[in-house]
Amino acid sequence: MHPLLDPVEKNCAARGDHPAVCDQNLALDYKSFRAVACGLGARMASGTDRPRVGILAPTSSACAVSIFACWYAGKTPVPLNFLLAPEELSKIIRDAGLDLIVTSDRFAPAAQAAGLKTLVLSAETLVPGSGTAPEAAPDDLAALIYTSGTSGDPKGVCLTFDNLSQNAQACISAARLSPEQVFLSLLPQFHAFGFTANTVVPLVMGATVHYLPRFSPATVVNYIAEKQVSVFITIASMFGALAARKSATPTQFASLTHPVSGGEPLPAKVAEIFEQRYGVRLLEGYGMTEASPVVSLNTPQAYRAGSVGRPLPGVTVTAVAEDGRGLPPGEDGELVIRGHCVMQGYLSKPEQTATAVRDGALWTGDIGHVDADGFVYITGRAKEMMIVGGENVFPFEIESALGEHPAVSEAAVIGVQDDIRGELPAAFVILKAGASPPTEAELRGFCKERLAAYKVPRRIHFAEELPRGPTGKILKRALKAER
Repeated sequence: MHPLLDPVEKNCAARGDHPAVCDQNLALDYKSFRAVACGLGARMASGTDRPRVGILAPTSSACAVSIFACWYAGKTPVPLNFLLAPEELSKIIRDAGLDLIVTSDRFAPAAQAAGLKTLVLSAETLVPGSGTAPEAAPDDLAALIYTSGTSGDPKGVCLTFDNLSQNAQACISAARLSPEQVFLSLLPQFHAFGFTANTVVPLVMGATVHYLPRFSPATVVNYIAEKQVSVFITIASMFGALAARKSATPTQFASLTHPVSGGEPLPAKVAEIFEQRYGVRLLEGYGMTEASPVVSLNTPQAYRAGSVGRPLPGVTVTAVAEDGRGLPPGEDGELVIRGHCVMQGYLSKPEQTATAVRDGALWTGDIGHVDADGFVYITGRAKEMMIVGGENVFPFEIESALGEHPAVSEAAVIGVQDDIRGELPAAFVILKAGASPPTEAELRGFCKERLAAYKVPRRIHFAEELPRGPTGKILKRALKAER
């Protein structure tokens, strides 16, 4: 028994010639998908005796094959963020204990330079093979997905086969999806959202998923129309760009039944314009990597504007006070999640796991409430975390990078609102006395050598002092007011 491969085996038997994954380089039906995954899995098994395999690849059919190939090989996939700086990526590779990376031509040199074995995705490696699905218990580790940590260190979120399979089935049930659905995916598969919602969900269901490696409004509109896409799960800023597309017409979006927005807050104006222009209602959901990741979802059958929908079947969301007391409907508190979606824990981080998961419940750090009908509303987020284009960014990471500059005495980073990206990081910097003052451009370049591009502050303000509270803590709310 294998919770995620058994459905693929059934799809091969029942609809083997139905399209499974498609992109500009690789299109496979279910029989071919299984065969190529088995072939690649055999190469993985002979390439390393370690339990985990890294996957460093753009959003693609080949990346989807690689994920399932890991499971056919009895390995745990570790999808890697190709946007990270080499130093950040090296931390994750060491933490996960990887020695083999499945990658593309574009990223192979970086992996090889780090002394890792590589299995490059190509016509020579993506060939059919044979094999059977190995046994896997529900509590076995299915995926190790890394998310940023408030300490600046990477945190590997341990998701079990039970986490992923139940989260996928709950999504299918709540949204009333069918195997005839056609998905379009642009989200990176190193992101839990792209991993589960746009890879695991369609492929265990027997649906078709089209992958695009990068976002272009014109290309997306054409794909939706030409491929008759019905499920498009992405971040709010992409829907914002589509809403602003002057040449698009309602006819081009007529097939879209499940346009799901997640990963960052959906501005009410974007939802309003999208519906007015195309006659399509955007469905906002809520999730986090530690919850496999989908927690709640608006659906065509159960929708409430301004909310992130009702919890999935088998998941409960409660707003609690600081003393842990459950709050009545409509009253804001920290959102606490229970159910099959809650992660097993953070890899090798027992203290951080104990803080996040208490008595089986996930304490999200997000502030919100649940109404009398069970719809969840997010009214605030984790204390300082920013969401930049759907990616979690913590100020400490950026502050630490700035602090390495020889002229910087202290730095504080906040998120500022941006119509396209949701939020952007802005930094306030105090320079050391007597140091040769760097320019804003020089500091940005310094950060770019140490951080992913999306984490680099868009604005750097030089200050003589920073606002502080009675204990000396920097008052970031005051910085937001000063900006």
